[in-house]
Amino acid sequence: MSRGRKSKTFDSNSDWEKVFYNSFGTYVQIINKYLSKHYRVEPLSNHIKILGGYSFKNSEYKKQGIPIIRISDFNYEKVILDDVVYYSESTELKKYELAEGDIIIALTGGTIAKLAIVQPGLGKLYLNQRVGKFHILNAELFEKEYVYWIARSVQSIIKSLAWGAAIPNVSPKQIESLKFPIPERNTQKGIISFLTDLKNNSIKEDQAYFDYSIEKKILALHKKQILVESLYDELVYQTNLLSKLRKQILQDAIQGELVPQDPKDEPASVLLEKIKGEKEKLIKEGKLKKQKPLPPIKDEEIPFEIPKSWVWCRLGEIANNVEYGSSEKADIITTGVPILRMNNIKDGKTDFTNLKYVKRTIAELPNLFLKNGDLLFNRTNSFELVGKAGIYKGQNDVMTFASYLIRVQFQPLISTDFINFYINSSICRSTQIEPDIIQQNGQANFNGSKLKNIICPIPPLEEQNRIVKKLEDLLFLFHEIENEIIQNQKLSQQLLQSALKEALEPK
Repeated sequence: MSRGRKSKTFDSNSDWEKVFYNSFGTYVQIINKYLSKHYRVEPLSNHIKILGGYSFKNSEYKKQGIPIIRISDFNYEKVILDDVVYYSESTELKKYELAEGDIIIALTGGTIAKLAIVQPGLGKLYLNQRVGKFHILNAELFEKEYVYWIARSVQSIIKSLAWGAAIPNVSPKQIESLKFPIPERNTQKGIISFLTDLKNNSIKEDQAYFDYSIEKKILALHKKQILVESLYDELVYQTNLLSKLRKQILQDAIQGELVPQDPKDEPASVLLEKIKGEKEKLIKEGKLKKQKPLPPIKDEEIPFEIPKSWVWCRLGEIANNVEYGSSEKADIITTGVPILRMNNIKDGKTDFTNLKYVKRTIAELPNLFLKNGDLLFNRTNSFELVGKAGIYKGQNDVMTFASYLIRVQFQPLISTDFINFYINSSICRSTQIEPDIIQQNGQANFNGSKLKNIICPIPPLEEQNRIVKKLEDLLFLFHEIENEIIQNQKLSQQLLQSALKEALEPK
């Protein structure tokens, strides 16, 4: 834990209640297992019916009238009238009316089994189809709040049954067929008090609510889960801290603060002149196309200070080629040439999984064959993904790249790894890329001309290599630490599952 950071309180009320609701299904299973030894297990339909709503016609909705409560109109166990639709009042719809204190449940969709208790002051409401209402057949047998805890039990079971379904559904008959032991009212009162105090972190440990041994077992399990939850939260905090540290070190690197400058290094200004001379030579030899002059860098464009031995330049000044990939449609055939796409650029590297292929006979080849060390820049996709870059490190002339990637090739006088680290840094993204991303029809774009014009801090070549080596060592260390954190997160979840399993298994 970092110095000065306040330790997480294991039994803080927010964590306590969060764990309570996440684990409620397990606690009810423990209680019901105890109750089943003393009371008959019977279908819910013997005591409670789930009344479905009415199939209102969309064409008959009104701008005012009686609010219709649909699945979208209740959240966090409350009815919300902000976006309701209305219907004309009718005596024929009386059985679909909702009253204060009614408990309703979603019977379909991604939020299946969510609950709400109709709060006071909402007036007359109608219940829509695919929403069910818990209706008690004999109110004298139930404490009203106990029906809520039964509904919570039903919720846990339905969520478990519906998991993995494309469009989860449950019918009133399915809910009514679920079996529960229904205790007499005094025991109901004890269970209500226990669950309420457990939720509020106000358990009276020297008092028996309904059965001391069961209460002690649930409380011990709850405290164990609080500890596991706190451990997991701490690991998440460490992961976030590591991510921030990685960003800071990357920023330090491209600002000249990660490794010391060596006065013996040839200044970057001399390096830039060498690159310029080499490009002119390649143009004369016909190996490189003449490029349009790039505008000089203005003082207001420079986002941060750099060491005296460094220089600012535009990417196009140090790049030999900046070009788009193949527009040929890719396929899953495996007899052609593998083509890298935007999903193959991950974490500053090229990922060779999930490859597609193009025919070897396409016109763009062999010019668009990738060379070891080529930098690939993602120019189109969502706003967050535009601008990610990675280096192709593989054999020459065996792969190509798609048109929504831009290839940048440099001379040996520039470390492509350094430029890649810079482009993937948050400061480059925020100052050089994001301001010029264009959003059109939900698609973000950044073209090759803009890429040529971004400004880059260039250290002496020897320092570029030292920075890259230091970053690679640190990032490898971060990767090892991250793997350890992930393993600890898995272990914490295993501990939690083990505790739950142990609590449910018979002794």
